[in-house]
Amino acid sequence: MKKILIIDDDAELRSHLTEILTGAGYQAAEAASGREGVERAIAEDHDVVLLDLIMPKTSGSDVLVELRKVSPRSRIIMLTAFATIENAVDAMKRGASDYVSKPFKIDDLLAKIRRVLEEARVEQCSVTGNLDCILGSLSNPLRRTILQLLSKRTAMRFMELVRELGIEDHTKAIFHLKILKEANMIEQNKEKIYSLTKEGIRAVDCLKTVEHHLVP
Repeated sequence: MKKILIIDDDAELRSHLTEILTGAGYQAAEAASGREGVERAIAEDHDVVLLDLIMPKTSGSDVLVELRKVSPRSRIIMLTAFATIENAVDAMKRGASDYVSKPFKIDDLLAKIRRVLEEARVEQCSVTGNLDCILGSLSNPLRRTILQLLSKRTAMRFMELVRELGIEDHTKAIFHLKILKEANMIEQNKEKIYSLTKEGIRAVDCLKTVEHHLVP
């Protein structure tokens, strides 16, 4: 479940956003000031931060600078009144991912949250490991199917995989499993049961993102 931090001095708006985000399947946290928001970001990682641009004592722009330091992986969406959109655009130049002008439509806000999360997932595709090897492993449809099966089932024995894949030639399955093992996407335990590695889980997430963008 993705975590979203709401930093806004308007208690009613925070409560409304928390209800919306929870209903959309996110885990929401609230902060009533910039300082409280930075402290929450230090204590716990958040995937997205919804940050009000205009707040008493500490401006959203100053909070943005602090958040980039303490939580560099968080995607920050600025919440701004129409009159301050120019300032919001300036904030994006300094590290914010997007902005939403108040009053905003719920569907627009959720769409922007999904977009910045997808951007973050795509970036994760290029972390750790040999990228050429990873891309080569994903180029074959049979290998993609193996990864997706292991993602759904968590763990599978060789014969279970063969039956699900509908492959009569076992050497073909062995070959593709070997490629995935060399790419550090799958592993076997002492009982010879296959499962995804952390890299394999990232690869499946990336496949979902790519498929989403390819759907017309």
